[in-house]
Amino acid sequence: MSSESSPSLKAGDHVFLVDGSSYIFRAYHALPPLTRKSDGLPVGAVAGFCNMLWKLLQEADETAAGVTPTHIAVIFDHSAKTFRNEIYDQYKAQRPEPPEDLIPQFGIIRDAVRAFNVASIEQPGYEADDIIATYACQAVEAGADVTIISSDKDLMQLVGPHVIMLDTMKNKRIAEPEVFEKFGVAPDKVVDVQSLAGDSVDNVPGVPGIGVKTAAQLINEYGDLETLLSRASEIKQTKRRENLIEFADQARISRRLVELDCNTPVDVPLADAAVRKLDGEKALAFLKAMEFTTLTRRVAETAGKDAGTVEAADLAIKGWDAPETAAPSGSSEKSVASPASGAGPAALAEARAAEIRAIPLDASAYECVRDVARLKAWIEDAFETGFVAVDTETTSLDPMEAELVGVSLSTAPGKACYIPLGHRDGEGDLLGGGGLLEGQIPLKEAIDLLKPLLEDAAVLKIAQNLKYDWVILKRLGIEVAPYDDTMLLSYTLDAGLQGGNGMDALSERWLGHTPIKYEDVCGKGKSAVTFDKIALDRACSYAAEDADVTLRLWQVLKCRLPGETMTTVYETLERPMVPVLSRMEMRGIHVDRQMLSRLSGELAQGAAALEAEIHEMAGETFNIGSPKQLGDLLFGRLGLPGGKKTKTGAWSTSVSVLEDLAAEGHPLPVKIVEWRQLTKLRSTYTDALPDHINRETGRVHTSYSLASTTTGRLSSSEPNLQNIPVRTEAGRKIRKAFVAAEGSKLLSADYSQIELRVLAHMAEIPQLVKAFADGLDIHAMTASEIFNVPVKDMDPMVRRRAKAINFGIIYGISAFGLANQLGISRGEAGDYIKTYFERFPGIRDYMEEMKRQVHANGYVTTIFGRKAHYPDVNTKNPNMRQFYERAAINAPIQGSAADIIRRAMVRMEDTLAASKLSAKMLLQVHDELIFEVPDEEVDATIPLVARTMEDAPSPALSLRVPLQVDARAAQNWDEAH
Repeated sequence: MSSESSPSLKAGDHVFLVDGSSYIFRAYHALPPLTRKSDGLPVGAVAGFCNMLWKLLQEADETAAGVTPTHIAVIFDHSAKTFRNEIYDQYKAQRPEPPEDLIPQFGIIRDAVRAFNVASIEQPGYEADDIIATYACQAVEAGADVTIISSDKDLMQLVGPHVIMLDTMKNKRIAEPEVFEKFGVAPDKVVDVQSLAGDSVDNVPGVPGIGVKTAAQLINEYGDLETLLSRASEIKQTKRRENLIEFADQARISRRLVELDCNTPVDVPLADAAVRKLDGEKALAFLKAMEFTTLTRRVAETAGKDAGTVEAADLAIKGWDAPETAAPSGSSEKSVASPASGAGPAALAEARAAEIRAIPLDASAYECVRDVARLKAWIEDAFETGFVAVDTETTSLDPMEAELVGVSLSTAPGKACYIPLGHRDGEGDLLGGGGLLEGQIPLKEAIDLLKPLLEDAAVLKIAQNLKYDWVILKRLGIEVAPYDDTMLLSYTLDAGLQGGNGMDALSERWLGHTPIKYEDVCGKGKSAVTFDKIALDRACSYAAEDADVTLRLWQVLKCRLPGETMTTVYETLERPMVPVLSRMEMRGIHVDRQMLSRLSGELAQGAAALEAEIHEMAGETFNIGSPKQLGDLLFGRLGLPGGKKTKTGAWSTSVSVLEDLAAEGHPLPVKIVEWRQLTKLRSTYTDALPDHINRETGRVHTSYSLASTTTGRLSSSEPNLQNIPVRTEAGRKIRKAFVAAEGSKLLSADYSQIELRVLAHMAEIPQLVKAFADGLDIHAMTASEIFNVPVKDMDPMVRRRAKAINFGIIYGISAFGLANQLGISRGEAGDYIKTYFERFPGIRDYMEEMKRQVHANGYVTTIFGRKAHYPDVNTKNPNMRQFYERAAINAPIQGSAADIIRRAMVRMEDTLAASKLSAKMLLQVHDELIFEVPDEEVDATIPLVARTMEDAPSPALSLRVPLQVDARAAQNWDEAH
């Protein structure tokens, strides 16, 4: 920013008001503790704060706010005591003292703001929120717009036509719809809701027994707090009525505590916060004194100083070989964690892991929490720490069926507890309370205590595979936020590397510790029992250890993101997907049980007819489902060519083997492939799907895996709804059984040829780019290029061949594979591929570049920065090497397409809500999204969904080709597709 000070505030100006206290604590908890190498001064919060502020100053117009400010100020709390303590002496009384290593950083952070030539404002006796409120009101009165940089719910009362909030950690814009979504009321009624609901963090009493949801209902019904209190006698619910009458004055006091003062007598005029030119010399002096190497380099480059000299000097101090790429938004400065740490992010991670491994991991030290007082103490500890690892224990792997048995928490390595809630000594009904072991906190009471912690924006919740726990807790009325997921952190950083992203594998890899196995606690096979039957001491050791290990893994993995430039991937493509997919899984989808039953019968008849035909063709009866009998028949008795034996010595009868035989003109393998397809469809879908219908919801709830593929594609299981064939008649009939609820339609929105479009962008193929830009038939255009035939009146068979080549190239198809697919000779197929590369030379260049990158780095990246690792690509085995090379060519294309649809999914729900549409996203099937839409909203929803999907890559990048989405609504999935 280089604007000079303006004499006064005027219409058209845009004011940024940064909630400095919020920034400090976010920065402090972003990474494990960091110290200045020269003297051991704690500087972790300073480093994180500086990165966040610099990012905001440089890229304000690229945030969700979308503007560059004319005025900016960072506002801090001056002291703990304010005028509110005179109103209510218990206000914020239970707030813990700041962490010891954070206290010396408060003053330095003020110095940092001034070093960046930004107004730093605080005032004795007033909270930062009141100063922000006053400035916001003054700016609006002058005709200016305001962006408040914070996610603090207390500031949401200020949101209005000219005031928004910006959560920079999530790059999320908080306007009136978002406030309504959180509180259930408009911003001008937020104070009334908070007056009733209170706030356990700030010790605002509110009215007992009334939470945010109930408060919103009451305010919407009665209009405001005073009207409600004056008419409290009309409330039908006895306890609610009595509490409103008894605690009316307490509600009024609460209102005075939560309402911000827009008339604070500010000492610094807002006009003095006009954006000022960066004083490079001043900023660099501060940053170098703090030993913030990377940020020093970035600021030096911006300030026009000798960046090379600054960088070389600081790199010499740190012992780094070369600078890392600038860290994305929300990252913290990469400082040396300890003098022993080595050069670069990998060494820092290993050093951090070594530090954590040195802390004993002793299951006997964990606490089994069996009374409310101890649970409250753990909750207070979590509030004081600012982060807590959370894990749930349940009765089932299906989160829609499971009952909660217990919750484990960890607030520091080696410090963990287990809270048993549903352990039983017999077969009693958990919901009815029968058979529960004594000495457990009642489930509802524990949930009521945990809910404020698990939903509080000031406390980061950490979990391994949070999506499961998210659904469990959401069913109990808790929506966990904010959060980190160690499985997704590992997946972001190391997708494709050996060992996987499960907790046990990560623990062994990073902590050198083998956790207690679930089967060692609950048994396996027929002797297995559910977790609610486990003795409390054994359950505590297992469950609390999970939370302890998860917290330690977070401390190792989270700090790797900035140094390896993976923060943006994690923050925009991985972490936001947890609630999106959780809600989709909870919604489920209707299936027509009777239609499936009829189709199952049809498939059985079709398979029986094929079986008889196969036996007749073979000249004998045999078990078609037996690979051994089938192999002996085909390659033994019939002597068909191309037989391959497996390691066990048996003939291989895989799909590829049978398809190769079919391509050579043998009819029997064709029939066997058809028989396999029908029997698989029957066993996997028509017979199995009814068993997956949830007893309570009457719908099928699939489970999505976020971290199972190298490329970022989602996978579906229990049941798998992504592998239903769309091009076969039987597959289409199965899709007909997926139906909309009464009064609704299913809307299918599908990206058209997205992987070809991504290829055209990445390989920069002029002909393909122009064809997509002009909306041409891409396969016809390709056929015209390769076969020298006009597009007009093209033979469909010629177009089909071009289509097979277009899609085959993406997956590294060989001449043999293309020949099989098209039913032509291998030589002819080879000529087609050769001509294709001659006409589109950029594709060959792209392929060679991907091979070069994967051999050099061990990974390739998508256009959004996701890494797909292939660590064994330099194997001496030529077949395996070629396999990894083909995968590396495809991964950036398939992965970029997967990233695009992820971005669309993350934005979709907010977009629909902002337009006041009630469509619900139900399924994701590769390039397709399925929604359930009320009949009367179909016409409005289709274009909005299509536009959101087509705009998904922005603002991260602009594709050279436009995306196209085909969307249609119908009563069932097949008709909508």
